[in-house]
Amino acid sequence: MKKIKTALLSYGMSGKVFHAPFIKLHEGFELLGSWERSKKLIQEDYPETVSYTTLEELLNSDVELVVVNTPVATHYEYAKKALLAGKHIIVEKAFTTTVAEAEELVALAKEKNLKLAVFQNRRWDSDLKTVQKVLNDKVLGEIVEAEFHFDRYNPSLSAKSHKETANDGAGILKDLGPHLIDQALYLFGLPNAVMGDIRTTREGSLVDDWIDISLYYDNLRVRLKAGFFVREANPAYTIHGKKGSFLKVRGDVQEDDLKEGKKPNLNTWGTEKPENEGLLHTQENDKQIREKVSTLQGNYYDFFEGVYQAIVHEKAIPVSGQDGVNVMKIIEVTIASNTQKQVITI
Repeated sequence: MKKIKTALLSYGMSGKVFHAPFIKLHEGFELLGSWERSKKLIQEDYPETVSYTTLEELLNSDVELVVVNTPVATHYEYAKKALLAGKHIIVEKAFTTTVAEAEELVALAKEKNLKLAVFQNRRWDSDLKTVQKVLNDKVLGEIVEAEFHFDRYNPSLSAKSHKETANDGAGILKDLGPHLIDQALYLFGLPNAVMGDIRTTREGSLVDDWIDISLYYDNLRVRLKAGFFVREANPAYTIHGKKGSFLKVRGDVQEDDLKEGKKPNLNTWGTEKPENEGLLHTQENDKQIREKVSTLQGNYYDFFEGVYQAIVHEKAIPVSGQDGVNVMKIIEVTIASNTQKQVITI
């Protein structure tokens, strides 16, 4: 099996939790190391790796795939440098800070014949995979409305300064927003119009920390919400169709398990607790059905498998640059809608 030499652009929480464990698990990748500016931590976990002192040192090495997992405001600059150096790239969410930046990176990757993937790992959450199966099974009939929540109760400001300083990459719209938006577009496609409401609710916050986005389709409305003052969480997914409804709490265990240092595997990984199963209430012929639905397993490994297949075997990229562009379009239109206080057609 060909091994793709891979390096990270940081080894904070993102690199340690979401990327390195799956790169090490996959036999098709070789983790060479990470760019580390101050703290030198990657060799504590992976002694065989290199801690690169500068970005130039990393890009001048024999690295083939670069994971751009730095703060959002730096994504465009670092991703462009990696592409110009002839490297395939995975870019964390939010892809960039503007649609123009996103489109330029996609065009550059195409020009250089390089692969560009956006790290929308939550397509492989157990929750979303189960929602997708319910929709594909068409047990709800024609979908009328859907509501996705990313609820938290955390009134304190983040200790990470780049998340709380007013900059083009900060705020909940470009933090949790890309997860919600990408999942909606993945399931339902691009909407016709958008209505966005953006607020700042935490004391002392300099960035947006509450969003309410409505996506308008021909015969469907999708609402996306996230905030930090939800002590009693709503269902993460509420889907209503002409035959029935499906409600699912957020139950994916992967992030918590990874933060606890658990190592992913290909068998039992991403198995939710049974009590978090979704509720299906629908009708089949003349029979009313109200039952729990078994949750599918989640596994972020499948994203990396997709990237491997794209690079080595020219398969479709699991989350393409165009997918990233589309998310940025919704973000920009949401900002414009909030400013103008009106629905904006795409």
